[in-house]
Amino acid sequence: MESLTQRNNTIHTQSPQTLRILDANLNRLREGIRVVEDILRYGFNHKDFALSLKALRHQCKLTSYFELLNTRNSQKDVLKTSTKYEQTRKNLENIFIANFKRSQESARVLEEILKLQNIQESERFKEIRYTLYTLEKEILTTLFAP
Repeated sequence: MESLTQRNNTIHTQSPQTLRILDANLNRLREGIRVVEDILRYGFNHKDFALSLKALRHQCKLTSYFELLNTRNSQKDVLKTSTKYEQTRKNLENIFIANFKRSQESARVLEEILKLQNIQESERFKEIRYTLYTLEKEILTTLFAP
């Protein structure tokens, strides 16, 4: 198994652009999971699903937090303005779907970018993505199926 030092070195050798992509997608991944987790916890009182998502969210991290943080430039993000579609949600089901998709897409970006230097980390985010697909189906069919 790869040591923590080796994983840190992988992050250190990434370009600032790559680190910024990793930082943005880690944030997006965790945020999307957290939205679904909180709706399950507070809106549906569904402990098991909420705990599953909480555990998954805690797996969504990389070493070298400050390396990633130092590349963040939220103020100059060229797409930080929301679209009309992003501002419109009809119900909790729409929020669930939007946030599952956001999380899955971010996990895919992390999986692809990490292929540049760390296949083990890439595979970890692939597993997270597939877990999100499974949870999406389980949760939506349990809570919103007609």
